[in-house]
Amino acid sequence: MSDEGTRASAPIYDDKAHVRGKLDLTEAEWQRAAEPDADPDGEYVEIAFVPHTDGKTYIAMRNSKHTGPDDTVLVFTESEWDAFVAGAKAGEFDEPW
Repeated sequence: MSDEGTRASAPIYDDKAHVRGKLDLTEAEWQRAAEPDADPDGEYVEIAFVPHTDGKTYIAMRNSKHTGPDDTVLVFTESEWDAFVAGAKAGEFDEPW
């Protein structure tokens, strides 16, 4: 008999629970990588550094073509952002071909 159904899952620590859905992005200054030949109407990743009332700054990331209030925005803590950037620099997200 397998114990797969009885294993306890690892605890999940959500250090953004108190800001989820409450991070004010109305004054966010969105920025994207500057590329000299970039198409101004193209699709880009945009980021914003957003201070919160808890004294921390969160990093928000969105698709430049999806900027409405109901569109998806990813939110990172500073340590998550540092890990994401390090992974990108190391090629962790490169396509395998």
